[in-house]
Amino acid sequence: MQKDLKELPLRERKKLRTRQALVDTALELFTARDFTAVTLDEIVDAVEVSKRTFFRTFASKEDLALAPEKELWAAYLKLVENRPLTGEHLFGAYKDALFAALEQMTDGWERSFRVSRTLADRTPALTAHSLRFCSETSANVVRIVADRLAEQSPGQPSGQFPGHTELRLLLDLMLAAWHRALETWISSDAVRQDRAALTRHVHKAFAAIPAVAALAAQDS
Repeated sequence: MQKDLKELPLRERKKLRTRQALVDTALELFTARDFTAVTLDEIVDAVEVSKRTFFRTFASKEDLALAPEKELWAAYLKLVENRPLTGEHLFGAYKDALFAALEQMTDGWERSFRVSRTLADRTPALTAHSLRFCSETSANVVRIVADRLAEQSPGQPSGQFPGHTELRLLLDLMLAAWHRALETWISSDAVRQDRAALTRHVHKAFAAIPAVAALAAQDS
């Protein structure tokens, strides 16, 4: 179920509205012109907030431009931290948390996300920022899962659990499928770029993994 903002206190709702106004306005300006050509002053003036308010919400223009992506993975981290791991294949835990995070995003998130990803793909500074964020998030996921596995079986030797290398490789496999699904979704017809379509593409990419892993080179 997607977030119901009406359940939040008024002050929090105002903060979220300001945040969303900054994201929507910035993405519109970045798309119409260019990320590097749009100044922070233009963004805050258009939304009618101060720079102080801006920096309470975002660390930089790059942080603002990639806000939809960061919202998704912030939700993902919380789910990985709190969802049960016992009796569940770890790859299943990784991918189920992703589907749950997608479901938690607010109405219209996918439109901002699509614009943000398209912008990042054509802007070197945003590509670099996104890659750095992905690396940091991946490291956090691995750390959280490793710690949780150890906590669930105290006293057992560390060799009983998957190591950081195995956990990272498993996560990278999931992320490879995710990025392929994104490429397909973004390049598809505009009418098929809703969240349901994105979810279908992700399911399809995950479903292809076993067959891909079994591929063997043909003898020459």
